Amino acid sequence: MKGFEKTTDAPWLMLIHQIPPKPDYFRVKVRRRLQTLGAVPIKNSVYALPNTEQAQEDFQWMLEEIKVGGGDAMVCEAHFVEGLTDQQVQESFRAARNEDYKEVAEEARKLLDALTAKSQGSGNRAEIAGQIVRLKRRLAEIALIDFFDAPGRKEAESMLSQVEKAIRTTRSAPEKGAKGEARQNRSQDLRGRMWVTRKGIFVDRMASAWLIRRFIDPEAQFKFVPSRGYHPQPGELRFDMFDAEYTHEGDRCTFEVLLERFELNDAALRSIGEIVHDIDLKDAKFCRPETAGVSQLIAGIASNHKEDEERLERGCALFDDLREGFRRRKEPVAGG
Repeated sequence: MKGFEKTTDAPWLMLIHQIPPKPDYFRVKVRRRLQTLGAVPIKNSVYALPNTEQAQEDFQWMLEEIKVGGGDAMVCEAHFVEGLTDQQVQESFRAARNEDYKEVAEEARKLLDALTAKSQGSGNRAEIAGQIVRLKRRLAEIALIDFFDAPGRKEAESMLSQVEKAIRTTRSAPEKGAKGEARQNRSQDLRGRMWVTRKGIFVDRMASAWLIRRFIDPEAQFKFVPSRGYHPQPGELRFDMFDAEYTHEGDRCTFEVLLERFELNDAALRSIGEIVHDIDLKDAKFCRPETAGVSQLIAGIASNHKEDEERLERGCALFDDLREGFRRRKEPVAGG
């Protein structure tokens, strides 16, 4: 496939197509593919995307697909001079994503109603848990094409969070005793503490150590010890190991537990947590598109660096860049 290069500062990319009236399925297929890309219709058979490298590649593939199917298409860069403004086009994108988010929120609300009903068997809860996984996957797909921060995302995330919280509370009572109380104590002074975990750090320990250093204890020190037989010294905090202060809880990895315990309500961190979860637990709960690539990078770090200090250094650089990538994904295009 021959591509093309961005030649102007035009904020929009347009795909203009002509599709034969028959067969009907091909017209439906093209429309669905454009919806999947996040494109919005400007006029009949004219679709827009923000002018980015990814959009250029996506539209170029669509152009080839339309031509193979017997239609014709062209792709061009565009400024709006009259009739439409950039702001109006952006609002069209937000409206489309709001509809997507609304569907997720409504389905989540139905799950919450079902979960809080008086008679709930464990089988029914398991079915709801499966639906939550599906909705979170759908929410992640919508977020990837939410180019202009549609406000409906907050409601969809909030409803899903409520459903997850409700299903967790129905599984088991919270841990009791001194250890449970210590885990709930977020007010303790954590600056400059010694954080202990198992040797041979991989994705969850690597990401959790990064999270601790960047967002919980900027002066943290780390100690890597055998998985069994270690007795912590006074003042030490353990993570992602047996009987640790911070480790797996239920179906959540240590990174997710740390996010919840320290109330780190950052969308980019939540996205990273979903990736870490799927690599660590191998249950395909979130199915984020970035997971396979991050998994390969983590495996490469572990293979190329035997010392835990080196793995942590490389892992911190990886997760710094990954978080920045998630944050920048929300920046508007030029002219917006």
